[in-house]
Amino acid sequence: MIIGITGGSGSGKTTLLNLIREAGGLVLDCDAIYHELLQTDTEMLSAIEKQFPGTVENGVLNRKKLGAIVFADGQALLTLNAITHSAVKKEVLRRLEEKPGLAAIDAIALFEGGLAETCDLTVAVTAPMDQRIARLMARDGITEEYARSRIAAQHDEGWFRERCDHILENHGDLAVYTDNCLAFLREQGIMIPETERS
Repeated sequence: MIIGITGGSGSGKTTLLNLIREAGGLVLDCDAIYHELLQTDTEMLSAIEKQFPGTVENGVLNRKKLGAIVFADGQALLTLNAITHSAVKKEVLRRLEEKPGLAAIDAIALFEGGLAETCDLTVAVTAPMDQRIARLMARDGITEEYARSRIAAQHDEGWFRERCDHILENHGDLAVYTDNCLAFLREQGIMIPETERS
């Protein structure tokens, strides 16, 4: 079974992903894969350089220079996403070729990147805005203003609710949320031995 997990930054996807990992599942973090590809995928980097000349220097992406271009121009951002989503999807599919019995794809752009169609089931994790902001500030060491701007640039909760097969709500009580995640996994026939959970 392949489960696609999505939702905005700071919503609490990591808890669910860790439980799937404990159950022996393969967890594919698309953000981490993208950062790996920045080091290894010369084809993706050359495509970025072709579209945005001067943003790749000596085989290294200048993320600030690229960011200044794409965040000021919606069409440029769409062009960049088309390049990066395609590269990430290709790598995810390569890693799934080993046919794991259980896998989770963690992607904010699960649908836009074309990965939802690979999944047997899609799940969105949602959380109240103030909790998401607090989590992002603590996790990434950023200001409240920057956390708000990051969240504002992402889809709202309704967008995920319309598209996903299942919604897991995280209201900030970790024990309750973890129990809800476990109940969801049990519904899918995924059991996690008690001894593996501390």
